[in-house]
Amino acid sequence: MSHGCLIENNTWEVVMKIVIVGAGYAGTMAANRLARRARGAEIVVVNPRPEFVERIRLHQVVAGSGTAARPLAEMLDDSVTTRIAAVTKIADGSVALSDGGALEFDRLVYAVGGAPSAPEGAVDVGAPESAAVAAERLRSLSDGAAVDVVGGGLTGVETATEIAARRRDVRIRLFSDAPIARSLGAKARAQVAEVLAGHGVEVVRQRWSGGRDAALTVWANASRVGELALQSGLEVNDAGRVMVDDHLRSVSDPRVIAVGDGAAVPGSRMSCQAAIPQGAYAADLIAADFTGRSHKPYSVAFVAQCVSLGRSDGVVQRVHRDDSPASLWLRGRTAAAIKEQVCRSTVHTVRAGRYSWKPGAA
Repeated sequence: MSHGCLIENNTWEVVMKIVIVGAGYAGTMAANRLARRARGAEIVVVNPRPEFVERIRLHQVVAGSGTAARPLAEMLDDSVTTRIAAVTKIADGSVALSDGGALEFDRLVYAVGGAPSAPEGAVDVGAPESAAVAAERLRSLSDGAAVDVVGGGLTGVETATEIAARRRDVRIRLFSDAPIARSLGAKARAQVAEVLAGHGVEVVRQRWSGGRDAALTVWANASRVGELALQSGLEVNDAGRVMVDDHLRSVSDPRVIAVGDGAAVPGSRMSCQAAIPQGAYAADLIAADFTGRSHKPYSVAFVAQCVSLGRSDGVVQRVHRDDSPASLWLRGRTAAAIKEQVCRSTVHTVRAGRYSWKPGAA
């Protein structure tokens, strides 16, 4: 399916057609890195919106303390073509688009992020549209109104503390039937609990069941995965994530490389820290295919978990290569400054397409 073009010495050069589905951290990184490493390839990014969304700032959107969207055109290399549409099906070497068009590919990067998962009565923090709705509702609340945040993971903790720091006049409850911030070490978890209590956040250790008396319920549990892969005939796990080999290739179609939230990568978690190296690796793998070289299996070492607790407080947990908590951790303004720097650096990193990482545990 590759197309050729005649070059100066009258020989034919193969032009690889690459389609990247999704323009989050993984997809944008892959596109910009490919622009540098597979020069001459035709690279098309398909994304349903013309913005790049900093998902790690969406809790700030809810609280009214920041923004998360940037023009996609500013994030992608000039050589990359952008198609604002959704992919409705991945077929044999082609994709169907919501605007009625189609694109052929030699390689496809499946970088579809998570989809909102909030039940009726709750507003999801994980998408820009719903985060904006939550922010508007929060602004309209009167003194003493109840706000429920559902989910005791890092997103829930960040959302609850961000709102609490901005709106001291509302009552905030954080619902979770699992330990709060359980991915952190014991000392860091204790610090999170202290900050939550200091902000007056009530931790409710039970499953949320409707929040009838809440004026606003913010859903901060893990996003669900869309059904594109399943409906396209790619093998997926029980959560709907694409099953991949040790090179992140779909086990159903080796032309498809799956990265980010929609990929079932062993030992990975839904985070920009996982998505960025996966996007970089996908680009390197395709560039190796482009030049006929082999490439080593994917492996990455995690470094830290950074949690903001409002704009002036935070926790940074050093982790082992497998993402389990190490003994070193930081708190307070220093941790908040590190988290903010991480947020800023991710934008510069994916825009430049430059990233290096250490391999994971053997």
